[in-house]
Amino acid sequence: MRFCAAVLGSLLAFCQPAVAENFTADITVYPIENFQIGSAETQFGRLSFVGGFAMTSDNGNFGALSAFRMLDASGTSFAAVADIGFFISGTIIRDAALKPTGVGPLKFQELPDAQGRFSNAKWEVDSESLIVDGSTAIIGFERIHRLSVYPFDGTNLGRRLNNLDFVIAENELRGNRGFETLARAPETSVFKGALVAVSEKSIDKVGNIFASVIEGPLKGVFTIARSDAFDITDGDFLPNGNLLILERSFSMAKGIRMRIREIAAQDIKPGAVVDGTVLLDADMSHQIDNMEGLDVWLASDGSTRLSLVSDDNKSLLQRNLYLEFLLKTDL
Repeated sequence: MRFCAAVLGSLLAFCQPAVAENFTADITVYPIENFQIGSAETQFGRLSFVGGFAMTSDNGNFGALSAFRMLDASGTSFAAVADIGFFISGTIIRDAALKPTGVGPLKFQELPDAQGRFSNAKWEVDSESLIVDGSTAIIGFERIHRLSVYPFDGTNLGRRLNNLDFVIAENELRGNRGFETLARAPETSVFKGALVAVSEKSIDKVGNIFASVIEGPLKGVFTIARSDAFDITDGDFLPNGNLLILERSFSMAKGIRMRIREIAAQDIKPGAVVDGTVLLDADMSHQIDNMEGLDVWLASDGSTRLSLVSDDNKSLLQRNLYLEFLLKTDL
């Protein structure tokens, strides 16, 4: 009987819902003074390099950053997701000139799978994109494709509220090539504040990448022209309504490359195939890695800034980077 009771107790414990793993991690940074290796040049077209750093931690859960959102005009508070199933909140440390110099301790919160359970299986919790709307956070997952809505108090996520209709037919989304980009358009743009979702490399019959405006007057599916073997890893809107997309490519011949394209707002509409102007094209002669996160934000000094982060894939051969640029705009 004791044996049966012990077995029954073990089974009951196994069947209980897992408890979220929440913790903090201290971060060590290594400054990056020059974006182009061996050069003091700071101007790259319309982009000016502000500064950045590589990040490490003794906590083995740190890494795999796949999306990043600045939460205030001071460029201090931020939220991020890691594709191993964590929501992360923290602060950027800056000097008097607003140059980023470090990162405070990061708070990690484990994300639930599609059934609301906590899982160690990456395919169930592969979070790739993020948007923060005040007291709400929306996270895009791939493999089990979904756009999940959570209450957010500035630091902590609450229990998932619902999943959004992403408009694209689910059978058009490739297993590991789903929603890498979630971006909220400005209210003053032609999109009237709509949410836009872009896949990494879910392509149509002619090789263009699926994307959608999931609400508002321009709701519908559009595609983005794919070129030079680049895949889309994130994006965000400029104040004028144009969409920036971050792209990445890798080959044994050329190594890692990063590109940022600007797509005109007026070109995006249901059924359209859109392209864009290249703002930045960087390779291994620059301080880049597997760049996966891009955020556009307006700083307290009136400047438009871009924050970029990389995903180290939990590999000793890759780095977790934070890079920041000023963008010259016509506004």
